Amino acid sequence: MTLTLTPGDRPPRKALEKRKGAPSRGGATPLMEHVRVTSPELDTRVALDRARKRILIAACLFIGLYFVLGLKLTWSTVVDPKLPSAAQIAAMQPTLSVAPPPPSRADITDRNGTILAVSLPGAALFADPQQVPDPAAAATLLANAMPGIDAAAMAVKLGDGVPVPKRKEFVYLDRKLTPQEELAVNSLGIPGVYFENNEKRHYPDGDLAAHILGGVKVDSDGVAGVEQFFNKRLTNDPAPLALSIDAGIQSIVHDELASAVKEFQAPGGCAIVMNAHTGEILAMVSLPDYDVNSYGSAVPNDQFNKCVNGTYEPGSVFKLQTVAMALDSGMVHYWDYFDTTHPLKVGRFHITDFEPANSWMSVPEILNVSSNIGASRIATILGPKIEQDWYTRQQFFQPLNIQLPGPPKPQFPSFNNWGLAATMTVSFGAGIAISPLQLVTAVLPIVNGGIRYQPTLLAVDQNGPQPAGVRIMQQSTSDMMCKLMTNVVLFGTGKNAAVPGYVVGGKTGTAQVVGPHGGYLKHINNASFMAAFPMENPQYVVYVLVLQPKPDATTYGFTTGGYIAAPGVGRIIARIGPMLGIMPADGEQLAALDQRLTVSLTPGTPPGQRGLGPGNPLPPGANPFAYMLMGATPPAALATSRTGAAVPNAVGGAAAQPAAAHAHRKHDGVMAPVSPMLGSHVTEREMGDGVS
Repeated sequence: MTLTLTPGDRPPRKALEKRKGAPSRGGATPLMEHVRVTSPELDTRVALDRARKRILIAACLFIGLYFVLGLKLTWSTVVDPKLPSAAQIAAMQPTLSVAPPPPSRADITDRNGTILAVSLPGAALFADPQQVPDPAAAATLLANAMPGIDAAAMAVKLGDGVPVPKRKEFVYLDRKLTPQEELAVNSLGIPGVYFENNEKRHYPDGDLAAHILGGVKVDSDGVAGVEQFFNKRLTNDPAPLALSIDAGIQSIVHDELASAVKEFQAPGGCAIVMNAHTGEILAMVSLPDYDVNSYGSAVPNDQFNKCVNGTYEPGSVFKLQTVAMALDSGMVHYWDYFDTTHPLKVGRFHITDFEPANSWMSVPEILNVSSNIGASRIATILGPKIEQDWYTRQQFFQPLNIQLPGPPKPQFPSFNNWGLAATMTVSFGAGIAISPLQLVTAVLPIVNGGIRYQPTLLAVDQNGPQPAGVRIMQQSTSDMMCKLMTNVVLFGTGKNAAVPGYVVGGKTGTAQVVGPHGGYLKHINNASFMAAFPMENPQYVVYVLVLQPKPDATTYGFTTGGYIAAPGVGRIIARIGPMLGIMPADGEQLAALDQRLTVSLTPGTPPGQRGLGPGNPLPPGANPFAYMLMGATPPAALATSRTGAAVPNAVGGAAAQPAAAHAHRKHDGVMAPVSPMLGSHVTEREMGDGVS
């Protein structure tokens, strides 16, 4: 406040009064100051007072508001809290997952769930060469980070020596980086080099079941095996594809076959284990094979599946078909005897036995010693019509129905040229070529009671629908065949397949090999053995084929199925039997089984029956070929009704040529070419040089 005094003005009265408590000096009254407040100052003072009041009111309002909020919070959180619902809580939770996204291609497993093929996250390396400042330096760095990379080739990819504007804008450097390589390249920080997320098909066991699995291309598209056959299924259905294969059994079969191939210096082989009551393939091995992870770098011979895509003359294993066909026809019985005292002459060819017996043999003995002469005698009694009907039922004249790409058509004589020579040679497995898997499939009904099942690579659910089979033969025929096969292992050419504690049945096979010009190669054979076990109730069929083996001291210089393939089959059965729940029998039990499951090699004719033999060589209704083979004239009515025009030419001319020649005319190619990569087989021989 300001006081303003002008001359002549009287100070205010109060200003003249003595200030209370003021000291006096010499009795004098102190002067009082008079202050005058002007109008502007009063306005300012009023404004300040108003502002103070407003601030005070605002402060009170805020204090009240905070007080109300405090009460509300206290009420909501302490006195009467409102908790969120479970749904609200769940909605507020983050949806984070560390699991990788599902693969775009389903896994493949064996029948027990063991993973055989799986797709794993991976990375591809690519570059924009226009963004790479120094291609040569970048290539050197990449070569150091990725072993096996050619630095010079990499520099060219990156555009070394090419003006930047003319370089490509995109180029793959590596489409299958390993995690270690990815980390190493990432640490380099090369401009213009990038990663692309992808998937890599991985096969944990490398070469196990290689020809079954097949392989995939770089883009994980199936290129062979079940990867190709089930390509759409594996791409569209994320559920694992369960195969019938048992990885443990597959590994055992692979080891034993590889051991035989190595021991006998063979260029290849195949082995199969099949369930006799479902057609499931538990193991299938073709050698040589390859690492499925590197399918693209495998040579064609290694990629060739000999079990499915190879066609081979089966040799004497095929006598199982001839004997089963004969018994099932009712024209031949196991007690019948046939003249094997001398080779059979057809034109300029002869059919002989590996170990001539020069006697009349019964059916059990013919199979036991694998007599070509005996099988030929039986086949001529039946004739081509019965043979063809039987082989048609066994599907030997059509490609195999299996879940793999490209099974070939079998090779066989033309029906029009199926004369005497073809009838005889096919009976012991020459002049017809089928795949090993077809051969094994055709043995199932021989041991399982007469039912043929289609082979399958898919696991059969034990609790679901079972495969539907087709009856091929009578139960009694199968029962007798099981006894005859048991004879072969106990007393015949298959002794090397015997397994302690098990009753094993089987049949040896030795087939000569067809050469590039249609003849048979001399002294070169394919050795095989077909087995079933346990013969008291056959559950599994095992087959081993060793291609073109070389003899050694253990085989006494021979390359027959009994020496080459039978021991491997025995080792396989011994190892996989317990795995399949089939335990060995003790001595007394085994002896009883052997006695019950065999038949005499020199059986007598049952009372009331008529047996074939000396003085009665042919049954009623025998085909005219049987008469011609004996040098006799068939009854006129029989000759015209059963053979027609084929009879006059049956012994001479075209019909007397080897079955391979018939096939050559029909198919315009070599008869029975083994794997084309093996170079093809066999020179012309006398029919019957073939061994058991």
